[in-house]
Amino acid sequence: MRRQIIGIAAVVTAAAMLLAGCAQGEGSALQAKPVQKAADGWSSDVLNIDFATYNPLSLIIKNQGWLEKEFGDKVKVNWIQSAGSSAANQALLAGAVDVGSTAGSAALLARSNGSPIKTIDVYSQPDWSALLVPADSSITSVKDLAGKSVAAAKGTDPYFFLLQSLAKAGVPLSAVTVQNLAHADGKTALEGGSVDAWSGLDPLLSSSVVNAGSKIIYDNPSFNSYGFLNATESFLAKSPDLAQVVVDAYEKARAYALKNPDKDAQILADVAGIDPKIAASVIKDRTKLDIDPAPGATQTKVLKVIGPIFVDSGDVANQGLIDDALKSLYDTTYVTKADPSALK
Repeated sequence: MRRQIIGIAAVVTAAAMLLAGCAQGEGSALQAKPVQKAADGWSSDVLNIDFATYNPLSLIIKNQGWLEKEFGDKVKVNWIQSAGSSAANQALLAGAVDVGSTAGSAALLARSNGSPIKTIDVYSQPDWSALLVPADSSITSVKDLAGKSVAAAKGTDPYFFLLQSLAKAGVPLSAVTVQNLAHADGKTALEGGSVDAWSGLDPLLSSSVVNAGSKIIYDNPSFNSYGFLNATESFLAKSPDLAQVVVDAYEKARAYALKNPDKDAQILADVAGIDPKIAASVIKDRTKLDIDPAPGATQTKVLKVIGPIFVDSGDVANQGLIDDALKSLYDTTYVTKADPSALK
């Protein structure tokens, strides 16, 4: 896959260490309210925002240049590619990005461990995860994974998909060797034969099926959480005007994608470096964009199922942290006031 990832290795590494040791309560909500831009300009002269192949709306916004048109030369827009939810969360915690896109499960994990983020928009309801094995594998079910090695990027929806799949099949996590690999590296490991299975993420997942003959042994849309757009609390407190423009752009991109699915697929194909037919399948068959963008009860219902799994796996210390995070994760202020037509 072609990549344009801006190097943030140092701050991301520091963030990962902080995320593991954050104390309960560090992510307390700030009650900032959106304001109109001041007469002499915007609240900040820089916006650091991510884009990701698992977030098709971000690709449209970047491709169309809507943020740059709106801000002109007053605000510099820095686009940083996120290779997965875990990396996006680490970049948010480190302050390398102001707005980043993750799976809902990853946002809950980060907030539960003290990361001061808020979800300000829901960009998709995806069926983006599944369990794959190599083309010549004799593994045919989740139960067959006992005693095997499975690649998965910890802190991401595919990792939590793996945990839920194992639990449903009655296979203890201790019976599986999990190789913590970034999504692209997991795909490479699967196709190279260095792992027995991979809990994959689209569009890499679909590419592996089509191009390498990898086989999906388990797919369950209900195990996938929604796509969450998150912002740091410090950014929301300092720049609610910029946050509003970002959410306006996301809702403009949603309307664009629903009206132009073929163009959306082509943008994904170009960024991800995949066959347009694969991209079209990801967009049309495995991604639902026509949803209520305000985070709320629908997403909470899914996350309440995933939360206890975090505790059981040791990713979160106790259920109380999960409950507190669910009470404070969402900020619907911006999406409620979203006005795509306000953009230039």
